[in-house]
Amino acid sequence: MHCIRARRRITGMAAVLLPFTADGGVDWDGLATLLERSTDVGLVPAVNMDTGFGGLLDLATRRRVLDVAAGLGSEFVAGAYVDDEPGDAVDLRAYAKAMEEIASAGGTPIVFPSHGLKAVPETELGAVFRALAGACERFLAFELGDMFAPVGRIFTLDTFRQLLEIPACVGAKHSSLDRRAEWDRLALRDDVRPDFMVLSGNDLAIDMVVYGSDYLLGLATFAPDAFARRDRYWEHGDDRFSELNDVLQYLGAFSFRDPVPAYRHDAAKFLRRRGWIVSDRTHPRSPVRPPSDGPVLDSILARLEQLLPEHGSERETD
Repeated sequence: MHCIRARRRITGMAAVLLPFTADGGVDWDGLATLLERSTDVGLVPAVNMDTGFGGLLDLATRRRVLDVAAGLGSEFVAGAYVDDEPGDAVDLRAYAKAMEEIASAGGTPIVFPSHGLKAVPETELGAVFRALAGACERFLAFELGDMFAPVGRIFTLDTFRQLLEIPACVGAKHSSLDRRAEWDRLALRDDVRPDFMVLSGNDLAIDMVVYGSDYLLGLATFAPDAFARRDRYWEHGDDRFSELNDVLQYLGAFSFRDPVPAYRHDAAKFLRRRGWIVSDRTHPRSPVRPPSDGPVLDSILARLEQLLPEHGSERETD
């Protein structure tokens, strides 16, 4: 039996989209706007994640994204990357350098998967993360299903237990899209280390928060205001939680259908419709959605605007 945890305070993190201009350049002003909109409603923004095309960016661009996030002067998370190739061994020194850079900028690093990390035998993963713990005071681990990225990997429950035993590892994002695997992690967390954050990455089951998960979701970049409102409803025992959650879950089920990475194009379409960014263009190596997605996104946005009337949009369409 999975217990409902009523009136708990939810920690919400939004994996922020990196927007692009119509001519294909990074929309730096748009990025700053999206970061501010997340922090203004109380969500922790996460940059250089899959939603921000982190694995597709060169080092200079990732560093500039980090600088923009650091300029907010508030809490943020950032992906710590190693740019390697299939067959490479895990590069602990490169990971440590990336983590130190993020921590120095005031952020919390999250150890992003790599070819080398995916190749580490399961029995050695715990030792890898213990070695990385020396790079900074606090960091997050990341379990990523390969439906999001080829380098993704979901750990065994024994490896997850070893993460709980590393004081500097304060949480782990779990993106298997599997409720049962996440429930297993919650049960183990509660037994071993209750303060450890299980950050749900399940955009197809965003109600995992009622069972004790917190979240770091790409879906939250579509509507951080709605997620923050939903979270407050849960904390205060407000029945409007369910109605708002249902609309957001419909948005997640629609946008995160196969091919899953194309959700980023739906995010850009949705945010442009809200008047928050200037273009729905995305990274050239990212898959796109058909124009027929537009009317569905319009209908979802209209419903959200009914539930959040004070957070209206400067509506645009394709």
